[in-house]
Amino acid sequence: MAVGGYMGKFVRVNLSEQKVRIENLFDYLPEDVLKTWIGGRGLGVYLMLKEVDPRVDPLSPENKAFVMTGPVTGSGASIEAGRWCSVTKSPLTNTVHDSHSGGKFGPHMKFAGFDFVVLEGASDEPVYLLLEDGKAELKDAKDIWGKDTHATTRILKERHGEEAIVACIGPAGENLSRIACIINDEGRAAGRGGHGAVWGSKKFKAIVAKGKMKVPIAKEDEFKQVIRDAIEKTKASGVTNEGLPTYGTAVLVNIINEAGIFPTNNFQFGQFDNAENISGETMAEKVLVRKVPCWGCMIACGRYTKIKEPPFQGEGDGPEYETVWALGADVGVGDLGAVCKANYLCNELGFDTISAGNAIAVAMELYERGYIPKEKLEGIELKFGNSGAVVEMIWRMAYRSGIGDDLAEGGYRLAKKYGHPELAPQVRGQCLPAYDPRGVQAHALGYATSNRGGCHLRGYLIAPEILGVPEKLDPYTTKGKAKWTKDFQDAFAALDSMIVCKFVTFAYWVDELASQLSAVTGWDIDGKGLMEIGERIWNAERVFNILSFGDGEAYDTLPERFTKTPMPSGPSKGHVAKISEMLPEYYELRGWKKGRPTRSTLEKLGLKELADRLEKAGLLPG
Repeated sequence: MAVGGYMGKFVRVNLSEQKVRIENLFDYLPEDVLKTWIGGRGLGVYLMLKEVDPRVDPLSPENKAFVMTGPVTGSGASIEAGRWCSVTKSPLTNTVHDSHSGGKFGPHMKFAGFDFVVLEGASDEPVYLLLEDGKAELKDAKDIWGKDTHATTRILKERHGEEAIVACIGPAGENLSRIACIINDEGRAAGRGGHGAVWGSKKFKAIVAKGKMKVPIAKEDEFKQVIRDAIEKTKASGVTNEGLPTYGTAVLVNIINEAGIFPTNNFQFGQFDNAENISGETMAEKVLVRKVPCWGCMIACGRYTKIKEPPFQGEGDGPEYETVWALGADVGVGDLGAVCKANYLCNELGFDTISAGNAIAVAMELYERGYIPKEKLEGIELKFGNSGAVVEMIWRMAYRSGIGDDLAEGGYRLAKKYGHPELAPQVRGQCLPAYDPRGVQAHALGYATSNRGGCHLRGYLIAPEILGVPEKLDPYTTKGKAKWTKDFQDAFAALDSMIVCKFVTFAYWVDELASQLSAVTGWDIDGKGLMEIGERIWNAERVFNILSFGDGEAYDTLPERFTKTPMPSGPSKGHVAKISEMLPEYYELRGWKKGRPTRSTLEKLGLKELADRLEKAGLLPG
């Protein structure tokens, strides 16, 4: 049997036994399963529920890490399909968690002949995996253990050829930082959730992908047409044809700052006086060297930058919008050189820049309020605006040196350790990204209900509430926001399973995505069907989390800083996030009771087995 979009093989790596087994995809996963879950995030949560006990310790050998592609990954230019994702149980959130990355690694994993990789058990000694032209081999990594991601990538490319593409962890992952990421192409990150620590716990350093196989397309003529349609619509969007290509994702800095939701000094304020200094426009003028597109992408929002002046000299990929904010406004730093240098170090050492910036910002507020003793800092002044301290703390976090050992656990655990968890801007232990929820009500609800913890990409409601795509919504009202949130969440869950870049949604929506998926696979799926797949994925993730730690209504909230403390100044002054006003309608639309899916909802989505599991565990709502 064969289905368009799938290579038909996956690799199972038993690290405890040092065994690699290539398996037939269609023998293990019948076509109806693939059609139900697609790939990427969706197939990842299916496999997690199938193979992993939700109660497992994320850093134990019993946890597994799935390195996933989707059916459209590497299929053709200009549907922004150069992506891959990691799926595991997060050591940061204890939820099922998927983390996505662009660049070239995803397509090249498929060109090497494989749809996904399963990492199970744990190795006694460092190893890496070579995927090449349908073959898979585990190799000794002792000589690259301890090296940063750039050195690791360059050594492995020298060893296996310049055409080889590498995904690896750095010292942060090796030292089990809960905010460590996986870096591919030296500057692209599967960033959030601590996936790098999961690899580190398994003594697994890298995957090298190399090959020239082609992704099969079921309907070639139809696929060419959907590509033409996608290109036309991408060119017609001001976001995807002008803003992102010209200024990168940091084009948002001034826009979000002007809206009064640019989190500053650990979300104490919504505007940053020095935002212009770190904006996409300033980057393009002063530090941009070239654009760095992902594989097959016509948007080309990626940046390669260089800082020529001391003391923060360096060069590399980024920084992206979230990074500019996390290592800039959130820590009170308006020095573009310092922001870029901190970003370069995060890439090299293997950190999620959002979580790294959050951890430093939380530490700064704790210190300024007198909750971290001065002697703990060994001479570092952790005050907002201290750019040198930000750069220094990234090193300390990576090697768990001094106070860096506490920050490496992430902002929430840091704040809890020093007795003030309320100072961490988090959901489910994962700190929030670069939009203060007090001034965007649908986005606030998206934060609160996100299955993987604080995240803007489970449903990017900034699009309608701030950017006016597909239509402009009043960001301060709550009416109708529950439906907008659910629809975006379901659509993005399906998109994450294909796997396609979310920026395409500025140009087109689920009908076009369904046409692309149908042309590649040969299935007949429309936009409504794609939304149902997304809803199924969302419910399956919620079930995993409930089985993990009783996730439900008590977790669908935001810290009181956002729900009870009004924004102190700026355009969003006086506003709070009104989660309680929207949550009842959201639960009703989802068919949930107190944050838990009912049996009727799960069975409607073909998830009777998950309803049975909840019932057996005494966690199914009446």
